[in-house]
Amino acid sequence: MDYKKDQRSEVIEKSHLRSINYGIEKERLVSKKILKGRERDYNIKSKESIIKVATPVMDTLQEILQDSGFFIVLTDEEGCILNTVGDKDILLEAEKMDMVVGAYMDEKSIGTNAMAIAIKEDMPIQVSAKEHFINAYHKWTCSAAPIHNINDEIIGSINLTGKKDKVHPHTLGLAVASVKSIENQLKADFINEKLEEAYEYMNAIVDSMSYGICAVNFHGEIKSINKNACIMLNVDKEGILSKSIDLVLPTWKQIIKELQEGKTFIDRECSFNNRDKNDRFLVNATPIKNGNEVLGMLIVFREMHNVYKIVNKYGGMIATYTFDDIIGKSPELLKVLDFAKTIASTPSTVLIQGESGTGKELLAQAIHNYGIRKRQSFVAINCGAIPKSLIESELFGYEEGAFTGAKSGGNIGKFQLANGGTLFLDEIGEMPLDMQVKLLRVLQEGYIVKVGGNKVIPIDVRIIAATNKDLKEEVKKGTFREDLFYRLTVIPIRLPSLRERKGDLEVLIRHYLRIKASKLNKPIPRIDKKLIEEIREYNWPGNIRELENFIENIVSLEGKTTFDLKENVNINPSSSSSINKFEEGMTIKDMEIKLIKETIERCNGNMTKVAKNLGIGRNTLYCKIKNYNILT
Repeated sequence: MDYKKDQRSEVIEKSHLRSINYGIEKERLVSKKILKGRERDYNIKSKESIIKVATPVMDTLQEILQDSGFFIVLTDEEGCILNTVGDKDILLEAEKMDMVVGAYMDEKSIGTNAMAIAIKEDMPIQVSAKEHFINAYHKWTCSAAPIHNINDEIIGSINLTGKKDKVHPHTLGLAVASVKSIENQLKADFINEKLEEAYEYMNAIVDSMSYGICAVNFHGEIKSINKNACIMLNVDKEGILSKSIDLVLPTWKQIIKELQEGKTFIDRECSFNNRDKNDRFLVNATPIKNGNEVLGMLIVFREMHNVYKIVNKYGGMIATYTFDDIIGKSPELLKVLDFAKTIASTPSTVLIQGESGTGKELLAQAIHNYGIRKRQSFVAINCGAIPKSLIESELFGYEEGAFTGAKSGGNIGKFQLANGGTLFLDEIGEMPLDMQVKLLRVLQEGYIVKVGGNKVIPIDVRIIAATNKDLKEEVKKGTFREDLFYRLTVIPIRLPSLRERKGDLEVLIRHYLRIKASKLNKPIPRIDKKLIEEIREYNWPGNIRELENFIENIVSLEGKTTFDLKENVNINPSSSSSINKFEEGMTIKDMEIKLIKETIERCNGNMTKVAKNLGIGRNTLYCKIKNYNILT
């Protein structure tokens, strides 16, 4: 027994039974349900995707079947005809029976036929002659197969209809092949749609990135470039695609050569040709490979000034203090602050002079934050805390290979980091003479050259310098250049010491008591009257820094202190009892040397205690000992 033939007969028989149950009349000539007008147009519009894919396949099939007496029918998942293609004569005959667009060919509407069974049973099938339910269709042979979407859901059918004497198994094969072609195209369209969607997402992501991205092939042709790269390089996307990367990056051949050799190209500073400018960028390059073969590279780059901003932001190179953070109401202090505000927005160099601990950096930050550069970088460097051999590379940066131990890709100097903002040179008096010459050149000419490099890098930096030395005396001694001194003192500011700020001591004490109590999560302590008198009589050689440390000590010990204020009560040159200690005509430097020597002797050489008594840091103490040639 032919199982397939038997199965087919059983399927057709079941369809006939359903047709009877649906009340289909044998004598019926046309479908019970035919969409017309707006309803038909709406249905066609809603099925545009399948019509678009199926129509070319139907046209190709018609070319094969031309003059064969067949016409091709496309239906939707409910059996509604969406399109018909075929020989004119047979199409005209079909139209007379209303087998037209909008007519339903399902069992409920017209009884057993190939399209109805194909959709109902989800199978290809051929129905001929009396196998159709209604008598009018007995003259036809129909071969139909269901169409599935990518989710394997039935979305329609393809049917070949001809005169019953044209019946042939190959006709069903054509229907099945046509359906397979349509389904493959639907899958391809879906994949293309998803790829295009992914491409659009990827483009949106890449274009949203704050740095430039450019992909080039092995020959240097630009294959892809994002929006920010076009903005940075001042180029038009359509105009630059497929052009040579030589137009913007002359060194690309060297980069791809390194990648071929297996080397990395990470965070390198490179020049890009930007029409009339020659801009510098931080560049990363990644090879695009097929196996071991380098096909091209992906270049990611950022403008150096944006890199500096990021470094400064997360490296703490910002000014946090303002004039509101400077505590005190004495006329001596207010006079300085009023003057500092008036010069805050000028580009001129400022030299802040004052004893250690008077708040020179705090004032420098306040000036920066009050001026027009407040949104730019504030970079500080202590000229006395950096070894002489490193200070040049710290200020100007260095190129790769400039010296033994130089980082790969070189390093950015403080001048570049501060570009557009303020560079604070603390303890400028400690700067070596040879560096003073180089600093003077930068201040005069407005550009730097990295150590080991030869490229001129323009810089726009406002200089604020600070020192606790008498630079005029240093000029006389030959330890500080006179021309640099005058270059720095365009706007001189002298910060008064704490002992000169009459009336500010108690204000500062109250301020630091609140601050330290909050910091240490302790109550504000009650201070003994005797200790209060000692505080008032004490000279505070370490100025505000010493006072702040002293108050923290008091809060920690709940009103008591480990500081011995009596040791330095009479070291103030202005006090009557200090006349015996400091001879008339002594310079500040001589007084300082004498004070340091006596404190070292009194503290039995304990430098931690010496620094604490003087109210200065240990590093500053050692620098003074070295500069003054004090034997310990």
